[in-house]
Amino acid sequence: MKHLIDIADLSRAEAILLLDTAEEMAATQSRAIKKLPTLSGKTIVNLFYEDSTRTRLSFEAAAKRLSADVINFAAKGSSVSKGESLKDTALTLQAMGADAVIIRHPASGAAHRLAYAGWIDCPILNAGDGTHQHPTQALLDAMTLRRYYQGNGNPAGKGTDLTGSKIVIVGDILHSRVARSNVKLLTLLGAEVTLVAPPTLVPVGVETWPCKVMYDFDAALADNPDAVMLLRVQRERMTSLGGGFFPSVTEYHREYGLDLERFKRLNRETIIMHPGPMNRGLEICAEAADSPQSVIVEQVNNGVSVRMAALQLLLAGAE
Repeated sequence: MKHLIDIADLSRAEAILLLDTAEEMAATQSRAIKKLPTLSGKTIVNLFYEDSTRTRLSFEAAAKRLSADVINFAAKGSSVSKGESLKDTALTLQAMGADAVIIRHPASGAAHRLAYAGWIDCPILNAGDGTHQHPTQALLDAMTLRRYYQGNGNPAGKGTDLTGSKIVIVGDILHSRVARSNVKLLTLLGAEVTLVAPPTLVPVGVETWPCKVMYDFDAALADNPDAVMLLRVQRERMTSLGGGFFPSVTEYHREYGLDLERFKRLNRETIIMHPGPMNRGLEICAEAADSPQSVIVEQVNNGVSVRMAALQLLLAGAE
């Protein structure tokens, strides 16, 4: 594995190796001293062209806990605002001796371009490119699911997959790189995935994806899923609030939000997930977000372990 760009590039064995390594990394984080020396002397660049809180901080924490030096690059306030291209930025990073680059970019395919254009010779990790892929988010979601359904709340055993788990993903599928990544990874690991959204927020060609598509959230919940993942309505990718994709916020919440009534009907064993940031009162009610069934905070915690694993495997191997 030279880069981590797209879940489709991973075999089932590689995905499980990443998850098993993440569990090993998680085990080190309960120690008084959390740092490991494995990437000492390495320089990792966070190259973020889009705003981010969880992903950027998570990658930074992961790199520092592996003893790497971290350079944070934000497009705002950099030469990008003066018109510098991705190529010239990459050549600058190459000249500075970057050992790995983590990129988030609004253009789908930007991470692949950076990895294979020949501008820079180091591992590239995709932290989200347009509406295309967000592989480490899918991996941390899979880690969270493994812990709850195969490990009975404890770290899952090595080689554990998600065979038999039923996952419902509901919301703005059209603009979601998280949904695309999760469908690929969770089905690769044996889970049954159902997507739920209004017809206007379902991508063209979704019938070729390895999952079921439904338009009735209540009907999907009637199947007693093991997990419900709410997706943020990405208003910034719409021309205006709703942008013609749904009549109103109230209408969307009534039909596709995890409101209090739906939350009370959920099986008590069903866990609630969200990649963040949450729009409380739109895709999820506060009672659900803050309930014991919610593993949203655990997802953030697992994100650090997953990103430690990815950096470790790409830069230092499986030793």
